[in-house]
Amino acid sequence: MTVTSDLAPRRLRDIFGTFASGLTVVTGSTPDGPAGFTCQSFAALSLDPPLVTFSPSRTSTTWPVLRKAGSFTINILPAEHRHLAGQFARSGADKFAGVEHAPSPLGNPVLDNALAWIDCDLHAEYDGGDHTIVVAAVRHLHARQDAEPLLFFRGAYAGLEPLGHLLEAAR
Repeated sequence: MTVTSDLAPRRLRDIFGTFASGLTVVTGSTPDGPAGFTCQSFAALSLDPPLVTFSPSRTSTTWPVLRKAGSFTINILPAEHRHLAGQFARSGADKFAGVEHAPSPLGNPVLDNALAWIDCDLHAEYDGGDHTIVVAAVRHLHARQDAEPLLFFRGAYAGLEPLGHLLEAAR
């Protein structure tokens, strides 16, 4: 085994990218209309009280707008929404162009056919280096049972392979 102390950003990205994660789009309702951004760093934090966390980049121009709104919805993307991950990751474009959505109980955009959505209020923020660590209080949530998640692994989109194929390969 070769061990390295190389902490260059590219090396960190490569190593951190071996942890498969889901993809979310964080959305909110603002005075200028709906706003949102793609966020890969999302996790459940606490069951009691119900809290989640995500970490937008400090360079995000959308997060400050959603912070000011005070509430937002985390849309967990299904495999069929791969195009939305890219669409909401772009800066400067109308991210909601052609995107069907409905209001959440808090009035935030819920993307049609999201795998799940979690309506939240801002609870706290912390310094996270080149990101902001956001802690959000869960207010409402819903999940579909008929779809697979969109995953991100080693810098590319991925999906789940049916468990039967994995079990056969292990034999």
